[in-house]
Parts: sequence; structure tokens; C-alpha cells
Amino acid sequence: MAVVVLSIAGSDPSGGAGIQADLKTFQAFGVFGATVVTSLTAQNTRGVRDRRDVAPDFVRAQLDAVLDDFRVAAAKTGMLPTGAVVEAVARRLAERPLPALVVDPVLVATSGDALADASTLPALRAALVPLATLVTPNLAEAEALTGRRVRTVAEMRDAARALRDLGAAAALVTGGHLPDRACDVLATADGLHELDAARVDVGPTHGTGCTLSAAIAAGLATGVPLVEAIGRAKRYVTRALAAAASLGAGGRPLDHRVRADDG
Repeated sequence: MAVVVLSIAGSDPSGGAGIQADLKTFQAFGVFGATVVTSLTAQNTRGVRDRRDVAPDFVRAQLDAVLDDFRVAAAKTGMLPTGAVVEAVARRLAERPLPALVVDPVLVATSGDALADASTLPALRAALVPLATLVTPNLAEAEALTGRRVRTVAEMRDAARALRDLGAAAALVTGGHLPDRACDVLATADGLHELDAARVDVGPTHGTGCTLSAAIAAGLATGVPLVEAIGRAKRYVTRALAAAASLGAGGRPLDHRVRADDG
């Protein structure tokens, strides 16, 4: 039977991020991808021009339609544009819990354009992060969620612990924007882990965080333990970055056609 993984996120018409990146990643990992669209954006590799957010009741209707029909093994959230949308998703997932939930707390695009309003952040903290099997913020998102500076590996450790204090079962603070090393910090009930990867210098990219969280969700859906799922996802992202082509005038979209390994 096919393993179903759900992406609850925004749409990127340029195909490099959001639900489009998630579906490509799910395909690479051999799972069936379903989607709940939270926002329609007008964006490309250079930035976000406009967006039309989906009403919370219709987000909830999409979610119910999928859950009523499919046995979803894992879900990931990405762009949740308003606090009302966050709360609608969180309420439904609390009522209908899934085996695994990866929360990618998307607040700002790589271009610097806002993808959420001011109500999203407190709703993430209060309603969704406590449901997360794993939360995967980058440095800026970790700063926003924890209210503390996150610029060094030591500060990443503190932030990862603070995210677990907010209720997440585990937290992965990603360090792709660190100046000296590509190191992620994972906090679980067992303690802290530092996960290094080779830095791939291709300049600005588009959709890296979406791809990483989708790859982790795909691994968890197939029964891979958390640390191993993160390792596989990181290796996939590294290969997809190395193969990234310069398709537009902005950040490079990852090449999702690369191999997803088995361990």
C-alpha cells in the first residue's frame, strides 16, 4: 500500500518552494503526496509579488477531505499565513492526530518578503509547535519563536532546548546561514546532537527549508527513526543543492530529481 504524506503549505507558481517543492520531494522518496493549500502566492526566484490567503474554514475543509479519504502517515506544515489559519490547522490535527507532524515555521521567504502576518507567530508558539514531532526553524525563525538571539552554534543549542520547552517533541535548528560551518542542532528527549554537512556554495537558493522538512516527513512516514530521517533528508538536500541549476534571476531552485538514498 502506498504511504501517504500530506503537505499543508502555500503554493509557489515558480515551482521551487511550497507545495510544489514538497510534492517533488515526496516523489523522490517514493511516497504519495497530498496537499492542503493555505495561500496562493505570486512569486518567483526573485521574490514574492502578491498573495491570496485561503480562508481558515476552507483550509479546514481541504484537510478534512484528505483525512476522510486517506490514511495519512505523516504531515508537514509550511506557510501558514495567518494566526486564524494556524489555529484552524492545529485544532483539526489535535482532534485527528497523525503519527508524525513536521512543523516548518515559514515566516519570511528567502528573498526577505513576508509570508505570514503578525498573528501567525504567537499562534505557532501556542497552538502548533506543541503538536510537533519535529519543528525545523532556520536561525531567523528560531529567533522569532524563542525571542532570543540565535547566531552561533551555542545559541542554536539554547534555542533548540527552548523550542522543546514550548512543547515540541524535538527541534532541529538549521544552520545553513552560519558563516563558518553548515551545522544543524537537534534537541530531543535524549539530549543534543550536532549534525554537520558539507557546505554547497551555489549562492542564493530557493526552497531549501521546504525541501528539508518534506524529506524528513517522508522518512518518518515510512517508519525511519527521527535522527536517521534527518540524516537522509540532509544528504538529499546536499545533492539537490549541488545539482541546482540557475533557472531564473534569483535564488536557485533545488534539483529534486536527485536520488534519495536508503541510509
